[in-house]
Formats: sequence, structure tokens, C-alpha cells
Amino acid sequence: MAKLIKFIGKSGGTSFIGMFILKFNPDFLSFCSKYILNEKISITGTNGKTTTSGILAHIIESNNKTLIHNSKGANMLTGIANAFATNINIFKRYDNCVLESDEAYLSKLYDYIDCNYLIVTNLFRDQLDRYGELDTTAKKIQNAIDKNRNLILMLNADDPLVANLGQQNKKIYYGFESIQFVNSEKKSNAPIETFQCLCGKPLEYEKRFFAQQGHYYCSCGYKRPKCDYEGYAKIYDDKIQISILHNKETTCYEIDTIGLYNAYNVLAAVSTALELGYSQNSIQTALNSYKAVFGRTEKIQFNGHKAVIQLIKNPAGASEVLKTVDLNSNIIIAINDNFADGRDVSWLWDAEFELLKGAKNTIITSGTRAYDMALRLKYANVPTEKIKIIPNILEAINSVSVSDDENQNITIMPSYTALLKINKLRKCNAFKH
Repeated sequence: MAKLIKFIGKSGGTSFIGMFILKFNPDFLSFCSKYILNEKISITGTNGKTTTSGILAHIIESNNKTLIHNSKGANMLTGIANAFATNINIFKRYDNCVLESDEAYLSKLYDYIDCNYLIVTNLFRDQLDRYGELDTTAKKIQNAIDKNRNLILMLNADDPLVANLGQQNKKIYYGFESIQFVNSEKKSNAPIETFQCLCGKPLEYEKRFFAQQGHYYCSCGYKRPKCDYEGYAKIYDDKIQISILHNKETTCYEIDTIGLYNAYNVLAAVSTALELGYSQNSIQTALNSYKAVFGRTEKIQFNGHKAVIQLIKNPAGASEVLKTVDLNSNIIIAINDNFADGRDVSWLWDAEFELLKGAKNTIITSGTRAYDMALRLKYANVPTEKIKIIPNILEAINSVSVSDDENQNITIMPSYTALLKINKLRKCNAFKH
């Protein structure tokens, strides 16, 4: 049935079956939970859920463990139910599950599945029309945590909102002590959230890595918690190296991905794998064969041209992605305003698109908000003669992939539903050859 639904193009098969099953059997997830023998791991947060869960799932599977994982990033209850329905065998038991969860649906997930671990990546301003302010999102996650006092929390210590979650639960912290950009560092001027300490004073920073993430403190004595897994990152143009200090022992890792935001994802996943008992060698072996989840620094080809697809959906995440863009490539920015994207696209004005003003080639804007994106680029001082509007995403990609110069690379930055559209077009072989 799953293959049939994928074939006829309904949601790529990522949620349709789950929606159908939950309608007729609301307790389906409770039933499936009994098939998981060991740790049930959940992941939530604004950015990095899909990549963090993808890396962790790959480490587990590479160590010959059986696993249920909503690998396509469909992270509402229907998507999680879909993952179980299309992968579970009723005559088999599974070692683990790794479940990415939308922040707003985490509490509902815990009504059916009693998870052992929760990884929280970060909390950034995102889809204000749906989530509201950051404290509202934090409360949604806290409400979920309150349902299970035995839940072990893997928390990003560098994010002050995340670090304060779950006061009654066991908390394991990961975070960076230092970050080095080996070739060059592009400083971000994106807006920074200001957070107050519980005493009412604004937090100050010894180090700030990006957005609100860093080493914060208050004159009242409050400060960033000490990390159980201390990260030290070297970020290259084409790879990331991370050293992790835990229990006075340092282990080192390397992965073929880019960007500070991905360094945090790797640190979260590897720290959790170490906590679960996996060895440095087994983790590195898995990282050697890891392939990016679709649209998350995914490297593919269009008509012989190397392309990188990087999802953008909020100011902090987009600004970090923009730091990694190859300004010599053909650049496409595809922005939609469907429900899953968030109807409010005012975040475009907070993301640092000024980093693109030195682009060598024409920048194409596409999607339902192609004109809004073009206007944003104009105000980012991108020369108007270098801005081209092609609302149709298929036409936009075809326009840059027909060149005979196969050394001309492509960078695509889509919003969520634009990414789904690109993936569907790829499966249908719709792009020109």
C-alpha cells in the first residue's frame, strides 16, 4: 500500500497511511510501542531535528541494530504512524526507535509512546503564525517532559531556553567549548534574541557562536551549565571535525558535511550515541558512510551539475546556511507560504541575505513568494540585474541545469514545501537531461 501511495504521488507516502490508520485506530502508536525492545529516542527543537535523528539512526543501524525511524522528516503524529505502518513487521521485534517530533506534537506523541530519551536541539523564532513566541514553544516541550519524569534529556547547553528545560528530569548536556573556522569565518549580523535570567536581568555572553547559542552568564551567578559532552569543532569548507571530551576521555570524529549548524547536529547525535554505549570506532565508521537527509545539505546532480540543496525556514537557520553558500554557483531561492512553511514570511527580512550581494551569477527566486524574495534581495543590495524571478520551481531549476559547462555548480535554498516539490519532481524524472 505504501508503494502504491508513493507511486500515485500522495505526500510521497510520508503521512497518508499514518493519517488513515490513526483515524480508524487512534491507539495504533501504543500498539507499535510494544515492538521496541530497548531505548526509544525522540528528537525535537526548531532546527536540526531531521539531520540529528538521521545521523543517530544511521549510527544505530550501522551497528547492526534494528530500528524504526521516520526518516523522511514527517514529524507530526501522522508521519510517525506512517513510519511504523510502512516499516514494522508484526512477527519481528526492533532494538530501537528514533522519532523526530514537531515541537507542538511532542506531548501527543508521549501519550502513546513512553520514550526513554529526548534530544532538544535548539529553540529559534520560527513560524510565529503557528507557534507564537519562543516561550510558548518552550512550554509545549516542557508540558511533554512533565508527562514522563523518567525521561532522560539530552540538552543543548549553549541555548539558554533549552538548558532550562526539565528541572525534575535527569539532564545530560552537550555544547561547544570552542569553534574554529579553518579557512574563513563569515560573521553573522542576523538579529539576536535577548533572554533574561530568572532574576530578571538580561543574559550576557563570554562567547556567542550564533543567534542565542554560546556561553552565557548573569551577574547574579547563573551561567551556562557545564557540559557532560564538551565539543571542540573545526569547520572546513567541505567537512567538519569534532573532538568530544567526556569523562576525561577525548574522542575525535570527522564527517562530510558543512556549516556550524550541522556541527551542532553532529555533536547532538554523537553525544547520544556515546551515551548509549557505542564506541568511537563504530561511530566514525557510520559517519564515513552517512548521506545527508533530503534537502539538508544534500548533494545531488542535475543534468551533470553538482548541486547542494539546503532547507531554509527561519532567520537563524537561514543566516547560518547563507554563510556556506558558494557565491560562484548558480543560486535558486524557492520560497512558499503554504501551511507547513508558515503563512508569515516576514522572517525573510531578518535572515542575512546580504551575504549574497557578492554572487557571481544571476540569483533566481522561485515559489509562491518569488516576488517577495526578489524584493528582499534588492534591499540586501544584490544588483537588480542579477535577480531573476521564475515562480515555477521546475522551470527555475531547468533554467540553470541546461548549461554545457558541468563545472558550474548549483545551490538551491527552498522552504519546506518547495523542498517537497523538488523531491517529487526528482522522483518523476521531470528535470531536463
